[in-house]
Amino acid sequence: MSNQTLQIEAEFPEKLSFLSEPYRYKVLYGGRGSGKSWGVARELLIQGAIRQQPLRILCAREVQRSIKQSVHQLLSDQIQSLNLGSFYEILENEIRGKNGTKFSFTGLANNTVESIKSFEGVDRVWVEEAQTVSKKSWDILIPTIRKPGSEIWVSFNPDLDSDDTYKRFVIDTPDNAKVVKVNWSDNPWFPAVLNAERIHSKQTSDDYDNIWEGECKTAVDGAIYANEIRDAQENGRITNVPYDPELKVHVVMDLGWNDSMSVILVQKGVSELRVIKYIEDDHRTLDSYSAELKNLPYNWGQMYLPHDGQTKDFKYGTSAEEIMRRHGWDVRIVPRLDVESGIKLARINFHRVYFDKSTERLIECLKHYRRSISATTNEPGAPLHDEYSHGADAFRYLAVSADKFSNESWQTQPIHYDNVGIV
Repeated sequence: MSNQTLQIEAEFPEKLSFLSEPYRYKVLYGGRGSGKSWGVARELLIQGAIRQQPLRILCAREVQRSIKQSVHQLLSDQIQSLNLGSFYEILENEIRGKNGTKFSFTGLANNTVESIKSFEGVDRVWVEEAQTVSKKSWDILIPTIRKPGSEIWVSFNPDLDSDDTYKRFVIDTPDNAKVVKVNWSDNPWFPAVLNAERIHSKQTSDDYDNIWEGECKTAVDGAIYANEIRDAQENGRITNVPYDPELKVHVVMDLGWNDSMSVILVQKGVSELRVIKYIEDDHRTLDSYSAELKNLPYNWGQMYLPHDGQTKDFKYGTSAEEIMRRHGWDVRIVPRLDVESGIKLARINFHRVYFDKSTERLIECLKHYRRSISATTNEPGAPLHDEYSHGADAFRYLAVSADKFSNESWQTQPIHYDNVGIV
């Protein structure tokens, strides 16, 4: 590739040839050793050098606490490889071309709708390690990159098929997008030292398909229910699960306000448990959840609350149990059991559970539910309390209560909406 004063010679794997073509989205995903990152870096450097008009190129990732966490070093290495050292000036926090092209670097998680407005004039965005980018970050970034002819380049090794990046680009591919899976076998310069590692991994690691072949994991590393989720996927228990009006719908809740409130709706068949709906939200009253549920045309059974459902809220002097009873629910309290025993019961019952596809958020919680790791001993400890633990807690309560679920009719209690406490 050349312009009037610049001669550049560069080779690319055949699967990366589309990088020089005009697409709004250019997405490369796959396993280790494919050459995705250096191919993107090389093509962006070439485009920035040969264009008559300078390019503004933003290199982003979800979290960047320092320039060392960016692709700054990778670009610097490719500048030397392409003999572009006389054209590009490598600075501490940016890279500049003699024609005005500029590479800048940012962490998406640190930006807000307001702060990211400074990127409106960007011509190219390269999002590296994009498997970690959140839905919130994408929703802020994509509408901001709106200059005519602007492009968004995405490269990543997939993690879970429920991650927003994978769903957004691979499963629900947008218009004017080129999405290419690239693996080690597509790299004609795949080094022998990496091939030896690959072969060893294939012989010894359960994660070979993810690491080297770019296949999604069934759960995050160290996930408590990793094997159970894999079994559910392989045996088709994450599927379309229709509501059966002949069976009662039981409500299992993990209570929260600042943290998420998690609500599982489940039916019990002869031997199976059918999860037909999942609700998760925060900063909502119990009144609003009750109203939402009552609007569903279901044959209601019992409502199961954890033990803190019997605790009176200090502001109102009313417990969640009392509120839901006043709304006409047949409230039961989940049998008291320690967390580890509850997890054991969840594992025992997992093979009985069928998940409707619409409950993907609950499935995501179960895929991410893992233990904390001691910084001193590196040993696993209690389950981690994070954004995924609330759904997993509700599922644990489901497993603990499963033998209590009944399809027998019960006498409907009168519903009183006046003078009901709010939590």
